[in-house]
Amino acid sequence: MFRLHLRNELWKLFGKKRTYIGFGAFLAAQTLMLLAFKFTRWQSDFERMLSGNGYLASEFISALTVSVVMLIPQILLLMPLYASLVGGDLVAKEYEDGTLRMILSRPISRVRLLFVKWIAGIIFAAALVIVLGVTALGFASLLFPWKGMFVFVPGQAFSVLSAGDGFARFVLAHVFLAVNASTILSIAFMFSCFNMKPAAATIVALSYLFVNIVMEAIPFFDRFDNWFITHHFRCWLLVFQNPVPWARILQSEVILVAICATAFVIGSTSFQVRDIKS
Repeated sequence: MFRLHLRNELWKLFGKKRTYIGFGAFLAAQTLMLLAFKFTRWQSDFERMLSGNGYLASEFISALTVSVVMLIPQILLLMPLYASLVGGDLVAKEYEDGTLRMILSRPISRVRLLFVKWIAGIIFAAALVIVLGVTALGFASLLFPWKGMFVFVPGQAFSVLSAGDGFARFVLAHVFLAVNASTILSIAFMFSCFNMKPAAATIVALSYLFVNIVMEAIPFFDRFDNWFITHHFRCWLLVFQNPVPWARILQSEVILVAICATAFVIGSTSFQVRDIKS
């Protein structure tokens, strides 16, 4: 029964047109960024940085390098937006449309209903990340050769990798990105369980994320980095370091998974005491 319930939730989720807004936005953004990298000074500036550090630019301006360059701004701006958009819809939209009371007339508990919706949301978050990575690498492969990978993110990563090692780390990074997307979706899902509109749940979740970004950027709060969710979101970039700081990555992933579980518990507790008939 759980499998059938989950299948129905997935059909419902992926049957909505707004679910695909994020996928379309990723395709448009990647196309524009790829063309900008290829036909503007962006590529020449990147080559100059490589040459200045003693590397042959022709060996590292590759599909893998360009795909990571395209990923970073989309991970920062677009992924949280569309993950929270779907997370804010999961419960609040059902209540707004008036279908929640009919769903709760079935012989299942409220926690069971929320758990299935939450799992469906996590599957969507993982699918969003997979599509983002596959399309980024696929588009970059159309204009750039398959060679070594160069990753430079100030304060996070500066590494040169072979094509095989770079691809393996690229795939692994997307596992951690899926956790990031699931976390922001879970936070939006929590607010969706409260008595608020879908748009409000999305905005509050994004506001929480932006508050973390702003506070983390203030020098006074440097000592409290581990308390900010955005600090742990960046652990996917640590995969590209040499050597890989596995202890720090594991710590961040445990914290993010704990945030997901906590968001579900808080949301389901709030939903459990709500009077849906009012």
